[in-house]
Amino acid sequence: MTTDRIVVIGAGPVGLAAAAHLIERGLTPVVLERGAGVADHFRQYAHVRLFSPWRYNLDQAAIRLLFKNGHWTPPVLEALPTAGEMLEQYLELFAALPEVAPTLRLNARVTAISREGFDKVKTKGRENSPFVVRYTNSSGATEEVLARAVIDASGTWSQPNPLGANGLPALGEVENRDRIFYGIPDILGGDRARYTGRRVLVVGSGHSAANSLLALAELAGTQIVWALRGNDLSRVFGGGTADALPGRGQLGSSLRSLQERGGLELVTNFGITKIENAGDTLTVGPITGIHEIIAATGQRPDYSIASELRLKLDPWLESSEALGPLIDPNLHSCGTVRPHGHRELSHPEPGFYVAGVKSYGRAPTFLMATGYEQVRSIVAALAGDVGAAEKVSLILPETGVCNTQAGGCC
Repeated sequence: MTTDRIVVIGAGPVGLAAAAHLIERGLTPVVLERGAGVADHFRQYAHVRLFSPWRYNLDQAAIRLLFKNGHWTPPVLEALPTAGEMLEQYLELFAALPEVAPTLRLNARVTAISREGFDKVKTKGRENSPFVVRYTNSSGATEEVLARAVIDASGTWSQPNPLGANGLPALGEVENRDRIFYGIPDILGGDRARYTGRRVLVVGSGHSAANSLLALAELAGTQIVWALRGNDLSRVFGGGTADALPGRGQLGSSLRSLQERGGLELVTNFGITKIENAGDTLTVGPITGIHEIIAATGQRPDYSIASELRLKLDPWLESSEALGPLIDPNLHSCGTVRPHGHRELSHPEPGFYVAGVKSYGRAPTFLMATGYEQVRSIVAALAGDVGAAEKVSLILPETGVCNTQAGGCC
């Protein structure tokens, strides 16, 4: 190897945690962030209150570095921050530290990763060649950085799942893109006028859908239609007071209350195949008169940047192959996934790891604390501390509806 640098892709919570652990172990990170500031994805839903309290959202190595520099007041650990508060009170402060700021390259969009002098096919001597990470800078010019390892913590937020029940965009989905919001709009803030007094279809069964449904219920004159692919609402509503995260339990309980008092129209066993433009409104199967659609259908990973690397992915989740059976949503909720680290996250390409929510592929059960333990183990392995790398420990809060039996989900 001709370089000791380790590239981290993405300066979100997990990417910055990776940088913290690398710095703490005397290694040299180069953090490439596509946005103009750190945690660009968090900025896109800064208005959303997280259901996990601060104590699950802080990385220990990052905290140690903040305390070392002496200008950080820790938050109330049981309080529930918004994504914006996470940015202002933690991530941006950490990114500004003198040990961290020089490692960051903002407006750096990674476009490809390979090995210096090796395409995907060539084997002999491959593991001794540094990675080549190619990216475009703020002026649009292409640059490259060499690294002995790469940790991809770029997330999945910018790669939303389409509305189509078959995993493809529904017929008419692309053509009516201007009436579809993917993710969590700021319904009670900047997007209020878009939804007030309108008939809105929300598609999805996760926490993003719940946030949007509850916000829409606060708007005067807004009609809410909630569409689900299944019909079992027990997992959608969650464990209530049995949930180890009260914020998560309350979110489900509030949604249950909204549905029981008739605050929305519920459509179950619904798969979208076609979206038709009816002039002022949209028709989605049997659902008519829709002005706006909120697609809270989750995200999926994009591995196009790693097309010249040797990856071994789970065939349906698109996580690493070893991780897939541990996080399969047909078998597990987030409270039942056992701790995992560098071994489960590795690929046939030595030195390349995917961490954070992207490591879960299409599985929807990721918690931030999981990502922090992932990068702690990965960095320990890169530092040659095998004992620390192998000793993975993580206690995740039960949902109250956890299940580990085949067929127990959805």
